[in-house]
Amino acid sequence: MLISHDVDFENIEKTKAYNGYYFILGGTVPILEKNPEKRIRQKNLLEILDERIKDGLSEIIIALNYNPEGENTLSYLRGILSKGTFDRIKISILGRGLSTGTELEYSDSETIKNALKNRQ
Repeated sequence: MLISHDVDFENIEKTKAYNGYYFILGGTVPILEKNPEKRIRQKNLLEILDERIKDGLSEIIIALNYNPEGENTLSYLRGILSKGTFDRIKISILGRGLSTGTELEYSDSETIKNALKNRQ
């Protein structure tokens, strides 16, 4: 699972819902960034993924914040992970939708659209 920061790791671990490997990117890629590879630990990421692929890695979960920088980082990661040995790996993202306790009356249209799209 690719995450941005240490605090994301801590929050996901609290859920006890995931028991795989993590990679902390160390940041996100701002929308107008000219050198995105310098904003995340890209070289280290690619080296580790190469090793994991040899060990049978079949899926990469990208778990980033749902904001403009997170979405830009997701787009950038999908671009670099669509090349070479990575093109055989399934790339998935966390579902988007309503939080527990959220009232529809106060939810924005994008949240409701995502909740409908990612319904179970």
